Amino acid sequence: MKKRILPFMAIFILAASCTENYSNGERIGLITQFSRTGIFWKSWEGELHVTQTGMNSTMKDFEFSIDNDHEDAAIVNQIDSAAQHGWKVKLTYHQTFGKNWFGNRGETSHFITKVEVLDKKPIAGLFKKDSSDHGHIIDTVYLIIDHTSKVKK
Repeated sequence: MKKRILPFMAIFILAASCTENYSNGERIGLITQFSRTGIFWKSWEGELHVTQTGMNSTMKDFEFSIDNDHEDAAIVNQIDSAAQHGWKVKLTYHQTFGKNWFGNRGETSHFITKVEVLDKKPIAGLFKKDSSDHGHIIDTVYLIIDHTSKVKK
């Protein structure tokens, strides 16, 4: 009798551990790829190059999907425009756990719920040659000088 109950208990525990909102968060950066892909279920997939204070980040690009079950044309259009024009955006997402076994909702488990355009010209100010634009901080560079090391002559 115990041997028959064990598989049912395992299936029940696995199904019960699946959750729609495993995690929620935001990522800021530039959209580097956005396209409609898939063999059986077509879905919108993209990559966000994560930036920190205008600098490149060492983080791996953030891969995301638009949920096929809740596809919002406004979100798709806004991300597509950001990808084409190089806008800096903030993506709000939720991550699922165990709710996308067949990949029918999208290829990733990170689904975008909101898009906010932060800057439509993120690198335009770096190349200005206007002399009246003084006192503008673009980024911060840290320099560490170690006086303890000895130099041989």
